[in-house]
Amino acid sequence: MHDITEVILRSIAAFIAVLVITKLIGKSQLGQLTISDYINGIVIGSIAANVAVDLRTNVVHYLTGMVAFGVLTIFVQWASLKNRNIRKLLQDEPTIVVHNGKILEHNMKLMRYTMDDLMMQLREKGAFNIADVEFAIAEPNGELSVLFKSTKRPVTPEDLGLNPPYAGVPAELVVDGELIEQNFEQHGISKQWFFHYLKEQGINDIKDVAYAQIDAKGQVYIDLKHDKLTMTVDITDKKPRRKGG
Repeated sequence: MHDITEVILRSIAAFIAVLVITKLIGKSQLGQLTISDYINGIVIGSIAANVAVDLRTNVVHYLTGMVAFGVLTIFVQWASLKNRNIRKLLQDEPTIVVHNGKILEHNMKLMRYTMDDLMMQLREKGAFNIADVEFAIAEPNGELSVLFKSTKRPVTPEDLGLNPPYAGVPAELVVDGELIEQNFEQHGISKQWFFHYLKEQGINDIKDVAYAQIDAKGQVYIDLKHDKLTMTVDITDKKPRRKGG
């Protein structure tokens, strides 16, 4: 029983340590991973696992190693920001794999990048015909950036000589029944006006609102926690069970 309690406590300590270190390392550890990010994640995760289950070793030793590795990672990130050569060494460089509709096989071989990989990532970007692609660039994080030829790109308002109004980013007003106070202040929105608007929509309790936002045009979107839908669409292929059968 004592061992189980110790494992639980060590697991909690490891979990907290990983959260803190990951937060300090930054969002790159949580987003698309570079080679160095991937290695960092494996090492820190391995140390955390040992913290939880290796009862023969003092937990302080593992946590010290985890902190030391986290500090080293932060230092390397700082150095890569200051020095482009270090950044290129750690993160690699973007590589052109398609140029003017032609596949650059030599670059693909250097990356050990297969034709199947290229075709899959092109399709994910909506490029089913390589002849439509001006440039395709393999990024250090494994993503593929695609620039279509000018004749194959979607028409934009600028192409048509139009000047659409500013759209902006909608501001959240309510999330899970709670007012987002700072957004009311930042956007100069009156709470009194908002509550009056809710009453006009037949909503008397803010707790009934799952989500509410307002866009740059002043249009309000509201979603209730208990929407009164007469019918929902089932997108699964499961057949309902028959009673007694």
